Amino acid sequence: MSMELYGTLGPACASAQTLGRMLDAGMTGARLNLSHTGLAGASEYLEALFEAGRSRGVRPELLIDTQGPELRTGALDKPLTLTEGETVKLGPGGLPLPGALLERLEPGLELLLDDARLALEVTARDRARVLRGGVLGSRKGITLEGLEIETEPLTGADRENLKHASDYGVTAVMQSFTRSARDIEAVRGALGGQDIRVFAKVESKSGLAALPELLPVSDMIVIARGDLGSSCGLYGLPAMQKDIARRCREAGTPFMVVTQLLWSMQAQPVPTRAEVSDIFNAVLDGASALMLTNETAAGGYPAEAMDALKKAAAAALEYLGR
Repeated sequence: MSMELYGTLGPACASAQTLGRMLDAGMTGARLNLSHTGLAGASEYLEALFEAGRSRGVRPELLIDTQGPELRTGALDKPLTLTEGETVKLGPGGLPLPGALLERLEPGLELLLDDARLALEVTARDRARVLRGGVLGSRKGITLEGLEIETEPLTGADRENLKHASDYGVTAVMQSFTRSARDIEAVRGALGGQDIRVFAKVESKSGLAALPELLPVSDMIVIARGDLGSSCGLYGLPAMQKDIARRCREAGTPFMVVTQLLWSMQAQPVPTRAEVSDIFNAVLDGASALMLTNETAAGGYPAEAMDALKKAAAAALEYLGR
């Protein structure tokens, strides 16, 4: 059994030298998050990735994820510091939020930002109290436990990126916040027959409920643990991951595990024992792909993190006799 190992492109691995070290460590491909840039705007990242591949005689996979129906904060002139207990303004002149979300806000609703790293409680239509503070950057994901807002599966920018995906070397697309087989059909339609795999990201209650119809139409299921844990409950996440893995195995559909696999390695060069065990168990459950996000995009040790990912996955495969 071979493993697909992805890193995420970002400032921490923007050079061909660093990306080459990641390929040497076992990376098979890289992911570009289109919520922060388009394919045309990421030319420097892509040139560095493929230059690193050429120097080693390989062609790395390039995986992109759509903006899709995901809710995100707006652009900020500079990072915003949110202090626990303070009240912040929501919308124009304050924390920028999508208009469709502002219309649905009610007192008592909890907003989870940036994979639930920050949390706010709505106190009025345009005000919220900070429950869990920190520094917030631009265009971070928003999750509202128990509430989903209906939006189109693809943005205009998504469609433009997908139309030209193969020209940039894209080999697979992850549809963010997949809610039904129709969302996967929308991606395939926008690709217009390009030979590119389509993955369904399961990261909401509706995505979880739609899993039976997603399994036969998706080239891979992505267990996106960040938003899935925020929308469905942090302490229920391990059981959900196990259940999705089982259902993928039974259907014969490959699956990927992503989010915080090596979170501590943003700041230190070696993983924790818990992180190694997490990766080991994901492979034992049948994962055929693993992905690092902030660890390689913004962390201090992108190549070391990829090496740790490879070694933990290899230990699991050896245990399985593969």
